[in-house]
Amino acid sequence: MAVSSAGSRARARLTSADPDVHPDRRSRRRRGRDTAAGYLFLAPQLLGLVVFMVGPLLFALVLAFYHWDGFGTRSFAGLSNFTEVMSSQRIQRAAVNTVWFTVLQVPGLMLTGLFFALLMQRAGKLTPVYRLAFFAPVITSSVAVAAIWLWLFNPDISPVNNALRGIGLPAPNWLQDARFVIPAFAIVGIWQGLGYQLIMFMAGLQSIDRSFLEAAVLDGCSEWQKLRHVTIPLLSPTILFLSITSIIGSFQVFDYIYVFFDDRAPDSARTIVYEVVRIAFGEFNFGAASALAFLLFLALLVVTGCQLAAQKKWVHYTE
Repeated sequence: MAVSSAGSRARARLTSADPDVHPDRRSRRRRGRDTAAGYLFLAPQLLGLVVFMVGPLLFALVLAFYHWDGFGTRSFAGLSNFTEVMSSQRIQRAAVNTVWFTVLQVPGLMLTGLFFALLMQRAGKLTPVYRLAFFAPVITSSVAVAAIWLWLFNPDISPVNNALRGIGLPAPNWLQDARFVIPAFAIVGIWQGLGYQLIMFMAGLQSIDRSFLEAAVLDGCSEWQKLRHVTIPLLSPTILFLSITSIIGSFQVFDYIYVFFDDRAPDSARTIVYEVVRIAFGEFNFGAASALAFLLFLALLVVTGCQLAAQKKWVHYTE
């Protein structure tokens, strides 16, 4: 028995020293350590995501089914908060304003971003200077941007209106005329967001394989044909990404309106997020505000889902 046991231990030592077994074990241990290190590095960000994003989202979803003024006890409301906000004419007007703002701002942002990105390809050594000039508004506080445009939209001293009068065009009262207040917000949004769109389009243009453009030149394509049949199709992943993020951002516009009007914005200037803030912190009806915020979340989810579903028909990915 003693001889047999000694033989088993010897075989075990030989097996553990087998080069075909040990590398696998070392590889698994190394992968385990790498995985643990990865989760350790991600832990702060994941913790912030749970505490500041997922947690408030779930709390807002729960509040949507309750009556709560923010101080007392909550009472179950069922779906009454949802029916209240969906039947409100003021909320319906805010939804129309939000969609109108999105329709104006998103195409304006993307067209101007692509236009200036194409021009920047010919800027040569001045490209970094122009890039800095265009990107400066992006890193500027929205409150500061709105304060500047509040002066620019002043009908008495506005240089914008003076320029319009100088070329014979009517000068609107941007923030008081119901027809122009949402376009005014769109102008401010395009001015501030143009730099980000420009940088993204420039990155997309630089990633296009030059051989495609050279082949188009050899085939006799004009500049417009190259743009339409080569550049824009190869930029389609960038266009998809920017359209998704721009629509989400447009649906959440709030800061310009609050700086321009404080809490006394007319119905023609109110958007969904402005109504969410006003209902929650002006009327202290956190249940209705949460219901409206959750409906906005669902609307953005549906719009984004439709965009992702439709991408198969027009987005082209190259390897």
